[in-house]
Amino acid sequence: MKALFSSLLLVLTTLTFSTDAHADVQPDNPFPRVKLVTSHGDIIVELNRHRAPLTVENFLKYVDIGSYNGTIFHRIVPGFVVQGGGYDEELVAKKAGAPIPNESGNGLKNKYASIAMARENDPHTATRQFFFNVADNPSLDPEDGWGYAVFGTIAEGYEVLDKLAEVKSMPFHAETGWRDFPEEPPMLIRAEVLPQQ
Repeated sequence: MKALFSSLLLVLTTLTFSTDAHADVQPDNPFPRVKLVTSHGDIIVELNRHRAPLTVENFLKYVDIGSYNGTIFHRIVPGFVVQGGGYDEELVAKKAGAPIPNESGNGLKNKYASIAMARENDPHTATRQFFFNVADNPSLDPEDGWGYAVFGTIAEGYEVLDKLAEVKSMPFHAETGWRDFPEEPPMLIRAEVLPQQ
């Protein structure tokens, strides 16, 4: 009975997260701005709702419920990307909602200081993890297949991105088996939607 209750609770928790009835964040704002307070300084990103409406709504959902607060940047590849949003300090995966459709064909490119969704090999597996491009990365754009969906760019805090990109990473993390894991993972302390301008 206890196992059945636990399973039911898990199902209900998942359903609550994925179907949570919350109002859209600034629905009439085509370019909402989000402040990311990190252990290395603040970054303000401007999101592009015109080009990536599903991706922006998905990202804002996690911001709105405080789900990015207290997460780490767990992958730093010099000259390539800084990735985070998926794990807490104890390397425990944060709860994720349903995967979203891949909007990589929206015309936005994986250029320096752009923010994009991380995913698995399947193109439609992005949930909550995101990355910053720390260089122009045309290999991540769609060419003959699916790319990685860019949904905004840094408006302020380029120097903070550069600091994050300089954090030394391990080629291989024994505990998790991850590559490019930072020796001292930077924190995403808080993410908050800024007032509409």
